[in-house]
Amino acid sequence: MTTAITNARVFDGTEVLDATTVLLNGGRIAAVGGQPPADAAIVDAKGATLLPGLIDAHVHTNSANLALALQFGVTTELEMQGTNTRHNRAHITENDTVADVRSSGFGITPPGGHPSELFPNDFRPGPPPGATPPPGAVPPVMPFSTTPEQAVAFIPRLVETGSDYIKFMVDDGSVEGHPGLPMLDQATLDAGVAAAKRHGMLTVAHALTIDATRMAIEAGIDGLAHLFMDRPHTDEIIALVAGSGAFVVPCVVLNASMMGITGGELAADSRVASRLPDDWMTTLRSSFGHYPQGSLIDVLASVKALHAAGVDILVGTDASVALPFLGGLAHGASVHHELQYLVRAGLTPVQALRAATSTPARRFDLDDRGRIAPGLRADLLLVDGDPTTTISDTLNTRAVWRRGTRVSLNPITSDC
Repeated sequence: MTTAITNARVFDGTEVLDATTVLLNGGRIAAVGGQPPADAAIVDAKGATLLPGLIDAHVHTNSANLALALQFGVTTELEMQGTNTRHNRAHITENDTVADVRSSGFGITPPGGHPSELFPNDFRPGPPPGATPPPGAVPPVMPFSTTPEQAVAFIPRLVETGSDYIKFMVDDGSVEGHPGLPMLDQATLDAGVAAAKRHGMLTVAHALTIDATRMAIEAGIDGLAHLFMDRPHTDEIIALVAGSGAFVVPCVVLNASMMGITGGELAADSRVASRLPDDWMTTLRSSFGHYPQGSLIDVLASVKALHAAGVDILVGTDASVALPFLGGLAHGASVHHELQYLVRAGLTPVQALRAATSTPARRFDLDDRGRIAPGLRADLLLVDGDPTTTISDTLNTRAVWRRGTRVSLNPITSDC
C-alpha cells in the first residue's frame, strides 16, 4: 500500500524542496514529487513541514527510552556507552514502536575512570529487577585500559561483540568535580585510536576540556562526543579541530546542565509536558550541577566558532536515565532543546536541522536515512508550521513514521 504525503513543505535534510508530495511504500521513500497513484492513502500535510526523522548523536538508552524518543520524532539514537550493540538489538531493529539505535558498547577508560564518578556509591546500574536480556544477547566488553597494549587488545573484542564505533574516555574528572580521576594517557589513546582505524572503525572521544580535546585530536579521533566547557575557545583549538576534519557533538544541553541550568523552560512547554511521564519531567527540571563556574555564553561562542570554521556540528543530548542527578535532559525532547541552542549559537534553523538529520547520517555512515530521497528509509517527522524559519516548530508534532509505519502518538496524562 502506497502512502502519499501531499501539500507539505519538504525539508530533505539539506534544503527545502520545490516538491510537495512524498510517496512511501514498503518502508521506503518511493518518490519525491509527482502525482500520487489513484489507490494511495493520502495524508494531507497542508500547513506542515515534512522532515527526515531526527537523529540524536549522543545518548545512553534502552527500549523504553527509544520508545519515548520516537514520540518526539527522533527515529535514530546513537548510543555512546551501553549495551545496544549489533548482536543485542534484533528486538529493536524490527520494532516500529521504538527508535532505531547504534552503539559503541562501552568506552575505553582506565579502571575507576569516567564515568564511575557520576554515580553514588550505592548506585547499581543495570536492568530492572526481573528483566531478562534479549535472546542471543552478548555480554558487554568492559575495556578498562591503562597501557597502549591493553587498549589495542580490546579493539578486536569490541568489534567482535558488535560495537558500531569505538569510544574513548579522555577525562580527568575536573569538570565533574573529581579532579585527579584516572585518565587515558596520550600513548594509550594514540594506540587505541590507531588500532580502531586499522579495523575500519569510526572513533569518537569523550572530552570536556580543551586539553582533553587536544589529546583526542592529536590521536586522530574522527569525532568529539562533547564540547569542551572549561575555558573559552581559542583560535588555536578551533583551527586544530577544523584542520583535523573531526566532527563535534556539542551536547549544549548537557553542558548547561553541568552548570546547574535545568531543563525547566523546556518542561514548561505544553508540547513537551503532554508527552513526558512524571519521572522524566522531574529529571528534566533537575541538573547535573557539577560545574557551576562554567559559562553557557562561552559554550555557545565555541559552537559558533567551530561552525564558522567548517566543522560538522551534530545534534546530541547525552540523555540517559530518569534520575535527577543526571537531570536537565530527556530522550526525544532534549533534541528539540539542542536545536534551539544551536540556533541561539548562530546557526540558521536550516543549518541546525541538518545537524539532526543529514550530517549525523553522513558522519556515522548511515546511508539509508537522514534525508528524504527515493530508496531511503521512510523515517519521517511531520510538524505544523515551518521549523526552517522558526526552529521551535519542530515540537509541533503532527505525525511520525518509522520505516513507513505511522507511529501512535500517546499524550501523557500528568499532574506536572
